[in-house]
Amino acid sequence: MITFTSVFVILFFIFILQSIWLFIAELAGKDLDLIIILKFLSFYAPTMVPLVLPLSVLLASIMVFGSLSENYEFAAMKSSGISLQRAMKSLIVTIAILSLVSFVFANNVIPNAQYRFLNLRKNIVQQKPSMAIAEGQFNTIGNINIKVDKKSGENGEFLEGVIMHIKNNSNGHGANTVIKAKKGELKSEGSSNYLQLELQNGNYYEDVQPKDFNDKKKAPFAKSEFKKYTLNIDLTKLNQVESSTEDITSEKMLNISELLYTVDSLNINYENTIVIYADNIVQRNDAMFANKKINLVNTKKNKLKDVLSFSSLEQRKNILELAKNSISSTQYTLDLGKMDLGFKKKSINLHWAVIHEKFIIAYSCLLMFFIGAPLGAIIRKGGLGLPMVFAVIIFIAYHFINMFGRKLAEEDALPVFIGLWMSSILLTPFAILFTYRATNDIGMVVNFDWITKPIKKIVSKFNKQQN
Repeated sequence: MITFTSVFVILFFIFILQSIWLFIAELAGKDLDLIIILKFLSFYAPTMVPLVLPLSVLLASIMVFGSLSENYEFAAMKSSGISLQRAMKSLIVTIAILSLVSFVFANNVIPNAQYRFLNLRKNIVQQKPSMAIAEGQFNTIGNINIKVDKKSGENGEFLEGVIMHIKNNSNGHGANTVIKAKKGELKSEGSSNYLQLELQNGNYYEDVQPKDFNDKKKAPFAKSEFKKYTLNIDLTKLNQVESSTEDITSEKMLNISELLYTVDSLNINYENTIVIYADNIVQRNDAMFANKKINLVNTKKNKLKDVLSFSSLEQRKNILELAKNSISSTQYTLDLGKMDLGFKKKSINLHWAVIHEKFIIAYSCLLMFFIGAPLGAIIRKGGLGLPMVFAVIIFIAYHFINMFGRKLAEEDALPVFIGLWMSSILLTPFAILFTYRATNDIGMVVNFDWITKPIKKIVSKFNKQQN
C-alpha cells in the first residue's frame, strides 16, 4: 500500500504539471491570485485520475511482486505451502475495492469537478474580461484569433492596436475576415456567456468566396471603414483546444443516470430527424410538380412505362427540367441531412463513450493488477528500473489503443462498445497468460533467434567470400 501510494502521488504530480501546459495561456501573465490558480488546478486534477490510477496499479504491482520474487520470498512461501494465488488473495480483494471506489469517483466526483472547472474559467473571464486576451500575442477563442498591443484600465478592459482574424465557416472553406481597430473596450455581464468587444476607428476586410470558379481567379474581397463596431465573443469556446486533446464537453459533466436520460432523448431526436428529412424530400418533389401543373396521363390506365412517350414536346422539356432540379435539390438535402445526422450520431456516441469510460476505469485497475503482479513475479526484478520500462510500454500501448478505439467509436466506424473496450479486450488475454505462467512457475523467455540466426548466416557467408 505504501508503494502504491508513493507511486500514485508522484505520477499524479507529474501529470498535473504536464496538464498545466494545456492552460498556460489562461494562467500565465494575467495577475491571477494563487488561490484562484490552486482552485483551477484542483478542479482539473480529478480528470487525471483515469490516467494515473491504472498506471499506478500496474507499476506498483510489478515493483512489489518483482521485489518479492527477486529476494526469493515467493520461493520461501511456496516451500511452506503458500501458493501464489493465496498470496494474491488479499491484494485481489483490495484492488476490487479500489475498482469500486474508482467507479464511484468517475461517476460522481469527476462530473462535478468538470462543472466547477468550466464555471471557474467562465467566472474568471466575466469578472476580469481582459483575462480572455493576453497582451502582445494571438489568443484563440473559438473561430477567432485576436491580438492587442496594449491594455489599460482597472481591469485591463481598454485595448489598443486590435487585430482580429475570424474564420467565418467551421469547415475552413468560407470567407476569412480581418478586423483592425485603433481602440477597443471589453464588456461583460455576470449572467451572460458572451463577452462584448466594442471596437472603434478601424477597418473591416473580408475575402469573398464566389460560387463561380472563374470569379475566384479575380480574388474578390470587401473592405469597409467603421467608427464603432460591436462583436460578441462566446466564452464557452475560450481557448478551445484541438479535438485530439482532452476537450471539456457537456457530456463529461453528467453521471450515468443523467447520461442515459440524455441518450434516450438524443435517440428520439435522431429518429425523428430521419423521418422529417424523408417527408421533406417527398413533399418537395410533389410540390414541385404540382406548382408546374403538369397533367400526366395515368400510366396504369394506358399501360405505358415511359412517361415521355405520350407527352408533348413542351411537357417533356418541363418534365426533364423538373427532374434535373429535383435531383439537385434532393442531393443537396441529402448532403445536409447526412451532415446533420452525422453530428447527432456523434453526440450520441460521445455520451455512450462517457458511460463506458466510467466502467472502464474500474476494470482497468483489475486488468493492470493481473498484468503487473504476475509479470513482476516472472521478471524477478524490483525497484524502478526494469519495472518502470515494462509499465510504461504496457500503459502506452493500452492508452494508445484506447484513444484509437474511442476515435473510431465517436466517428461511428466501430460500435461504441468495441471501440471503447478495444484496449481491455486486447490486453485481457495477456493478463490471463501472465497469471497462468506465474502461478505454474513457468518462466518467460523471449527468444530472438528468428531475428539473429538469419543475420548470423549472412555475416558468415560474407566472411567466407572475403576469405
